[in-house]
Amino acid sequence: MRAIVCKNFGDLSEVVMKEIAEPICGPDQILIKVHIATVSFMDWLMTDGSYQLKPDLPYVPGTDAAGIVQDVGINVTRFKLGDRVACSTWYGAYAELMVAPEGACSLIPKNVSDIDAANLIYAYGSAHYGLIERAKLISGETLLVTGATGGVGLAALEVGRILNTHVIAAVGSDKKREIALQYGADFVINYQSEDVRGRIKELTDGRGIDVCFEMIGGDVFQMIARSMNWNGRLLPIGFASGEIPSVKMNLPLVKNYSIVGSVVGAWWERCRPEAIKANDEIFRWASAGIIHPKTDRIMPLEEARRALELLVNREVTGRIALSVAK
Repeated sequence: MRAIVCKNFGDLSEVVMKEIAEPICGPDQILIKVHIATVSFMDWLMTDGSYQLKPDLPYVPGTDAAGIVQDVGINVTRFKLGDRVACSTWYGAYAELMVAPEGACSLIPKNVSDIDAANLIYAYGSAHYGLIERAKLISGETLLVTGATGGVGLAALEVGRILNTHVIAAVGSDKKREIALQYGADFVINYQSEDVRGRIKELTDGRGIDVCFEMIGGDVFQMIARSMNWNGRLLPIGFASGEIPSVKMNLPLVKNYSIVGSVVGAWWERCRPEAIKANDEIFRWASAGIIHPKTDRIMPLEEARRALELLVNREVTGRIALSVAK
């Protein structure tokens, strides 16, 4: 079968198209004929060797896909051959066939496209878990989302809107301002050109942020750590700047705020029933038109390396979709 293979970490020239053997479906897995795979920042981190999980080389990248069930393992009860499914797992999506754990998959409603379905579980699952399960975000609170126009960032804006919160988006350029407003932001801060702490004080009447869904790290995280409200919750979701920050612990001490870990993939593996319930809610939102996953563009599978380059160079709003099935 055709697949994109990462031969070595740290060099995108080592991410190439190859013919490889078809995967074998395990007892708790389903085999999926992939129609659409989407390109996430985690996909790039893994090919770079910067992610906490390092697959054995060579491996097929890709966390998220949508397609048709081709086979089911002996222990599988939720799916049958021919079902339309979406999945989010650690890797394997950039291929004509992939296997995924049963618990990492969801049925796709009839009125949800493969492109939207492949863009739902990881992005909206991350936002749902972080904001609802971990931060306990409630109506009327102020939410700040940094890196707000990537796939996960836009999802967090929409979840914040669903929860009836005051949503502030932090973006890296003015050209991203309009899309953040379209996805639910009440206000937008450009952290490259504006005084972030000053704007937060202005927009919150000096109180600070109740919940921050923080994906940049580095200096941005340090500014946010000084801008939290009393009893706030600061979620370190990712480190797109490349710098993992540290925090002077007097900051959460004097403001009584919490730094809350939120790793959705590990939660999925440890708490499958709860994760399946959350993913089902996300697909109900999509079917009802409550959320709107953003696809930046569609590219053929052969251009997966170029898609990763566009992502790393911050030239993507939402997600790139790879068209896999011929």
